[in-house]
Amino acid sequence: MPSDPGPPQPLLPRTVRRTAAWCAVVLLVAAVAGLVVWLCVTLRAAVTPVLLALLGTALLGPLNRRLIHLRMKRSLAAALTCTVLVAVVGGAGFIVVNALLDTGDQILDSLEHVARQLEDSFRPAGSSLEDIASNAKDLFSKFGGAAASGLISGIGLVGQLIAVAVLALLLTFFFLRDGHRLPGLLHSIAPGATGRRLEAMARQSFEAVEGFMRGTTLIALIDAVLIAAGLLILRVPGAVGLGALVFVGAYIPYLGAFISGALSVLVALAERGFAIALWAVGIVLAVQLLEGHVLQPVIQSRTVRMHPATVLVAITAGASLAGILGMLLAVPLTAAVLGIVRELHHHGMAMAGTTGSGPAEPGSDTPS
Repeated sequence: MPSDPGPPQPLLPRTVRRTAAWCAVVLLVAAVAGLVVWLCVTLRAAVTPVLLALLGTALLGPLNRRLIHLRMKRSLAAALTCTVLVAVVGGAGFIVVNALLDTGDQILDSLEHVARQLEDSFRPAGSSLEDIASNAKDLFSKFGGAAASGLISGIGLVGQLIAVAVLALLLTFFFLRDGHRLPGLLHSIAPGATGRRLEAMARQSFEAVEGFMRGTTLIALIDAVLIAAGLLILRVPGAVGLGALVFVGAYIPYLGAFISGALSVLVALAERGFAIALWAVGIVLAVQLLEGHVLQPVIQSRTVRMHPATVLVAITAGASLAGILGMLLAVPLTAAVLGIVRELHHHGMAMAGTTGSGPAEPGSDTPS
């Protein structure tokens, strides 16, 4: 009788098969992510208010929970929280816009003065700012019709921004009022362990966004106050407006701080000279060191743990997809995705630990 040949041997080694399986998983995840991004870009008119509402909910969620803890009805607590949101955003916007309007001319004049100094020092022979201005006038006269149409488009854009803001505010109200129903909805969609896992993933991602919004707002306020105070001590014109730019730029990590700090130094150089500009550089660097070594670890390290390279890649991708709005939303969305990834990693580690500590299955290979 011929001997039993046993089970057929695989054609490819185990390492090659594992690599192929991981490649298939990566391609599948990339395809799904690309489809989601394409849908978000295509439906950005509907997606943008939802994302802004989630950021507003994350920023003032603790206040809403505190009001509910004081036995206030959810609808009343959500309405009061939205009122606070309007007051905070409107007040901050008024302060920033008013500061920029009051000192914007000084900042622009200072930057123009710096440009003239550089042009006088490094301009090629036969070129001057007057030549550039003359060419600019020809260009503007040639494209005057395009500018007029651009103005009309700008008016339409303002209307769209108002509509997006109103819709985002309404969605924030519903998110705050009905957010407690999300676990039940997830469990109805995926009952059992899958529903609990989805709830944990949603909780982790929202906590990451919540930590980013609260931490970034507090850090932005501290940076703006310190830099504005330092520039006021140095008697740099437009110090309040530059501090407002620092506050707004802080919501774009690294890049926003670099741009606002560079503008502060250029204004100090134009208006107060080289020595004061060096002092301004020292103030900006000191504030950035304080942020990187004290504020960031203390405020955000517990909730948002992202490598600077990840942040820069996210900002670049967001800018390429949605411009300035994409730059603002890129980091909190990345934080949410990383929260989901961390939850999946913890779940996988827990499953691996449970499997490793359990009894061996019959017929499984055991080490000799």
